[in-house]
Amino acid sequence: MEKIDSFIEEIASAAWGLPLLILLIGGGLYLLIRIQFLPFRYLGHALAVLRGKYDNESDLGEITHFQALTTALSATVGMGNIAGVAVAIAIGGPGAVFWMWVSAVIGMSTKFFTATLAILYRGKDSEGKIQGGPMYFIIEGLGRKWMPLAIFFSIAGLVGALPVFNVNQLTQAINDILLKPAGLYSGFITDLVIGLVLAGITVVVILGGLSRISKTASKLVPGMVALYFVLVLIILGIHIDVVPKYLGLIFTDAISANFYKGDAFLGGAIGGIILLGIRRGAFSNEAGIGTAPMAHGAAKTSEPIREGLVAMLGPAIDTLIICTLTALAILVTGVWQSSDANGVSLTASAFEESIPYFGKYALLACILVFSISSLFSYSYYGTKCMSFLFGAKNKGIYNYFYIISILVGATTSLSMMINLIDTFFAMMAIPTMTATIILAPKVIKQAKIYFEKLKNEN
Repeated sequence: MEKIDSFIEEIASAAWGLPLLILLIGGGLYLLIRIQFLPFRYLGHALAVLRGKYDNESDLGEITHFQALTTALSATVGMGNIAGVAVAIAIGGPGAVFWMWVSAVIGMSTKFFTATLAILYRGKDSEGKIQGGPMYFIIEGLGRKWMPLAIFFSIAGLVGALPVFNVNQLTQAINDILLKPAGLYSGFITDLVIGLVLAGITVVVILGGLSRISKTASKLVPGMVALYFVLVLIILGIHIDVVPKYLGLIFTDAISANFYKGDAFLGGAIGGIILLGIRRGAFSNEAGIGTAPMAHGAAKTSEPIREGLVAMLGPAIDTLIICTLTALAILVTGVWQSSDANGVSLTASAFEESIPYFGKYALLACILVFSISSLFSYSYYGTKCMSFLFGAKNKGIYNYFYIISILVGATTSLSMMINLIDTFFAMMAIPTMTATIILAPKVIKQAKIYFEKLKNEN
């Protein structure tokens, strides 16, 4: 297992090299400059769309704007925000958070483009149903000759959509917070039982399809985000005297990398911390990876730009708000320096330090909802990739592999799971960003028409 682990780690490092960094961050910056920050000026309008002001039941699609965003967020507001941030700080120190922020701001622009394209170039599956996502906007927007790129995305998506990291960290959280203190942990058998329970819950929801997934997510996610927000505000209130110090340290350490413990990149620790922050940022908000456009592509709308604006809110909620809350909780409590824990256990230590007895159990409740809702959304992404590759009638086969992967995630190491998903996320980003950059002028043209029309209406 150690050999497999180190092999997957090497592949992940190779996948997340300079070319991908240029494609994700350089490509995102290019999109931001090309559209001249235009969508950022319409955040208020984006919120109005999200509230349902422009919903029309007769529009093509399966779910509302709000359900599309909560389905996408239920996948991204998960372990990337709680465990992923902890991994970033454990390896990179406070400065890694700054580079996660950079990736989020650029990611807002990327999400705007990819979700707009998901509506603008919707295709039909083998059953004639309207579908959206990178594989469809590649062939509908660029033409059938680009089919190999769409196939490459879908193959990578079959593995990238597996819930192994979420399950791994949820299992770790249940063990560390609940079972080990009670003396109920017995190694592999306990992990396997947790995996079987999670698999059972997942089966009940995913067999109900996107409608049940989106309805479940739209009920669960907002409440848990609110609870998590309140818990972290309590921690920050208790440690209010050191909050300014650590906020400052996030900025200063971003360019000094004094606490960085990872591998050097581009000749130094600063290169390493930038790459680490962007990797964890991409895992947290998935901008440019191509998963979220599959959810946004199912939204009921006849205006592609509207869905782009709604999608743009994702990285802001996900990374700029929730990841920052997690990071500050870990930093102000000092557990990032006093504890050897990593991943979700480090975040749990921060909650236990500030809110004894109750804190870690409230965190576990948030983790349960975030992780289980992620399980539902990722299954939808995987079945869409399966449907594209092997026909809609075979998409259900993917769920069997998905359920097995829950058991694998529950019983294997954190490093193996995070490197596996990192590798396939990198592979998914290549076709998504390539097609988005090529099709960017089409989005810009649509945006100018839409915003001009909006001005005239007002």
